[in-house]
Amino acid sequence: MKKRFIYIALCAVVSFSFSSCKKYLDELPDNRAELNNTDKISRLLVSAYPTNAYVVTTELASDNVDDYGPNYTSNRQTEQMYGWEDITETAGNDGVEKIWSSCYSAIASANQALTAIEELGNPSSLTAAKGEALVARAYGHFILVNVFAQHYSPANSATDLGITYMTKSEDKLNPKYTRNTVKEVYDYILQDLEAGIPLINDASYANANVAKFHFNKSAANAFAARVHLYMGNWTKAVEYASASFANTPTTYVRDYAKIATYAASFSDMAREYNNSLIKANFLITPAYSTMGTLFGGYTTLSRFVPGLAVSNYETITSKGPFGTFTTTGYRLKAFSYSTSSNKVLFAHLSYQFEYTDPVARTGYAHGVFTPFTFEEALLTRAEANIQLKNYTAALADMQYWGTFTYTTTTLPTLTEANINTWANSFAYFTPTAPTPKKKLNPEFTIEAGTQENMLHAVLYMRRLETYSAGLRWFDVKRYGIEITRRSTTGAVINSVSTNTLTVRDQRRAIQLPQDVIAAGLTPNPR
Repeated sequence: MKKRFIYIALCAVVSFSFSSCKKYLDELPDNRAELNNTDKISRLLVSAYPTNAYVVTTELASDNVDDYGPNYTSNRQTEQMYGWEDITETAGNDGVEKIWSSCYSAIASANQALTAIEELGNPSSLTAAKGEALVARAYGHFILVNVFAQHYSPANSATDLGITYMTKSEDKLNPKYTRNTVKEVYDYILQDLEAGIPLINDASYANANVAKFHFNKSAANAFAARVHLYMGNWTKAVEYASASFANTPTTYVRDYAKIATYAASFSDMAREYNNSLIKANFLITPAYSTMGTLFGGYTTLSRFVPGLAVSNYETITSKGPFGTFTTTGYRLKAFSYSTSSNKVLFAHLSYQFEYTDPVARTGYAHGVFTPFTFEEALLTRAEANIQLKNYTAALADMQYWGTFTYTTTTLPTLTEANINTWANSFAYFTPTAPTPKKKLNPEFTIEAGTQENMLHAVLYMRRLETYSAGLRWFDVKRYGIEITRRSTTGAVINSVSTNTLTVRDQRRAIQLPQDVIAAGLTPNPR
């Protein structure tokens, strides 16, 4: 029986494939499926993290890329992602069906572990494992609801379609599911986080390096901070962000001096950025993905890229709150420009290739990225403090971010006055007259003047900090930022299309995979 069911992970509880779901229900796939001791349950949690990533899909949907034209390579899948079309192409490892199935497979592993822990009587030896499973389950659903649904909205989330929140192991063949609302999904996420985070114990992992691939305390708190930021719970966002780095940011600063020793090779620099020895990396995630080539110094599929127009006027090489970019002084420490692919790059993604046949040189492309970092948590705290009008605290965090992110040793001191001067020096962005200041259309109230300008500054920093890593799309959604597609050559804007993503545009909720819709789950409205 080859038909996929809505809950694709049913046939992959511990990451195995079977030709028959019925056969799966009749036989144990291996000894890990019989979860009857602490070691087996702990090992199962390795598979409680998605093996495919949202990065390519959400980065191509964001305003970090332009169309360099048909002289550069693309395929139907990247064209659909860039154009906010329903994604029907399923080739490769970066399509929406891979996001869907890998997240639900990870959720299934977490649920299987939780069921086994409960059946064993919740022994103290599995307390930390239970905490990790709850947080991992929340994370899988958080990815799904933010990719496949509208952004959390106090006014609309009680009726907006979310995704199905799975709270138990599946034991039925061909079960039928309905979609929870976005609000219901977030309520479940908060329940799992509040129950799971206190149970996590970093000492339960073999060593600190192993912990970087699991929800350790720092990663779990940074995740909770992001959830509350997305919901508009500003005080909670500050609390959890502070907890992620134990409120001592000086001990978590990334060693850019060491990373810089690899500057001769962008791929080596990117690999070092994601090193598990770096304390600023809270959670490191390997994935089957071409993210490292699309957003690295390669010409593969280089039609839709983070190019010079975006960089010069909006991001890496533009005029930011700290000053104007220069090649010899004021610039990002892990910045690179690839002349062969016309990409302006930041070393956030590492490309690796796994050879399954060294002779034929065939195998799988992997991307390694860090979905939760100290830097992003610090800027989460800054943004939440701006919303609370705690400007002094926000300025301190933004200043500190700048001191270790830029090369210059003479970084100016940020103040409310000079941020206002910076923001007021720009008109609002238009596709033909781009600036770093884009019109913000959130559902919450922003005061004109200092508060709005401070938000422009922190969103600029967040855009750099999450550059090519897929998170800009979620900032676009939560602030109602409109995007109009355009074609560019270098820094020159050639033409502007009529394809504009408007506020609350239905396409902000990426369409469900086609086979999931065919199996009966309600699609997103179009």
